[in-house]
Amino acid sequence: MPATAATLLPADFLRKLDQLTVRSRRIYRGSMRGERRSRTQGRGMEFSDYRSYQAGDDYRYIDWNIYSRLDRLFIKLFSEEEDINVHLVLDASASMAWGSPAKLEYAARIAAAIGYVGLTNFDRVGAATFSDRLHQTLLPQRSRGHILRLFEFLASAGGGGRSDLAAAMRDYVHLTPRRGLLVVVSDLLLPNGFEEGLKLARYHHFEPFLIQVLSDDELFPALDGDLRLLDRESHAPVDVTADGPALEAYARARDGYFAEIEQFCLRHQIDYLRTSTATPFEDLILRYLRIGGLFA
Repeated sequence: MPATAATLLPADFLRKLDQLTVRSRRIYRGSMRGERRSRTQGRGMEFSDYRSYQAGDDYRYIDWNIYSRLDRLFIKLFSEEEDINVHLVLDASASMAWGSPAKLEYAARIAAAIGYVGLTNFDRVGAATFSDRLHQTLLPQRSRGHILRLFEFLASAGGGGRSDLAAAMRDYVHLTPRRGLLVVVSDLLLPNGFEEGLKLARYHHFEPFLIQVLSDDELFPALDGDLRLLDRESHAPVDVTADGPALEAYARARDGYFAEIEQFCLRHQIDYLRTSTATPFEDLILRYLRIGGLFA
């Protein structure tokens, strides 16, 4: 049964998400204050701590009362509340309908969990779906009331067709002026490759976080004999003989592609996580996304 907004994430799991926050390598200041705090000198409303004066510090933030008692210069530090703009970009092409559970359903649940964490911490969260172009979009908003709209959007995600991340990014980068964390959830089975789309996002000052979702039968195909396979997106037939050497060649090509993605992301400072739909969902969200640096 397809997921709905009410069944996308169970209530007991949402309570576990309340302990998390979304992390970003960079801070994207918005016009409103969120619940995320960072220490900055001389900004914000709430005193946080002191540190020793260093050459070049603004003398206006020296605590002269401490100087009069200790004959040493200290700078006041303040905590500033900051928010992140979180953009969830979900691959809804035909290949994402494959598997049990379908990769698209699993990916929508990932996006819902990330969006929920962001919204409960007063970050702005938006979402978009794509295949060969950008399909539906939900512009970033910041309110707990946005959670239901986000879940409805993700539960209804669909599109079909071939996938083209670059075409989708060309549309999306001009859709919103709010830069921020860009979480792309896709199987990365992209005829035109993944590099151009991610480079475009980086060029326009988004911070990509890439999550690749695959099914176990794509990772370890249980095939045997002479077969005619159909490409799920192009419907082009391919005749294969699934024997030992062919499956070994497939494994080498698979691992080579994964290494290519990893090396590209390392060069371009993009966080990358690969998962299977067989991975227990709670482990992925509560453990692996924290290890991967998306959550704190």
